Amino acid sequence: MRFIVLMMALFAMLMGVELKWGSDYEAALAAAKKEKKDVYLFLGSEYCKYCEKFKEEVLVRKDVEAKLKKKYVLLYLSRDIDDIPAHLETKPVPRHYFLKSDGKIIYTTIGGRSLEGFDEMLADVDEMRKN
Repeated sequence: MRFIVLMMALFAMLMGVELKWGSDYEAALAAAKKEKKDVYLFLGSEYCKYCEKFKEEVLVRKDVEAKLKKKYVLLYLSRDIDDIPAHLETKPVPRHYFLKSDGKIIYTTIGGRSLEGFDEMLADVDEMRKN
């Protein structure tokens, strides 16, 4: 019986992967300005299996979140639920935006990433942020 309860809990946890990130664009920009950081915006969809896979395999990892929080205010927006600013593309998803605190785009790309691929992308963005 204990095994069944544990399996049900694990299944519920995996099916309910949800980012505990901000979901207000203007609030994220204000926080970034106040904290002297940039914004990492992950734009997804409620119906995107690649978005869910990326969240489950990369973004929910505590080490990834900690690494991101050092330099970025974290923002997740769903094109199905949230109001997306007009200057941001919403298709295709998953989409990654790195933004200045004024909303200016530093870098954007599409697609899910493996953990290694995401680390490489962050290194590339760090180089761009220096310029």
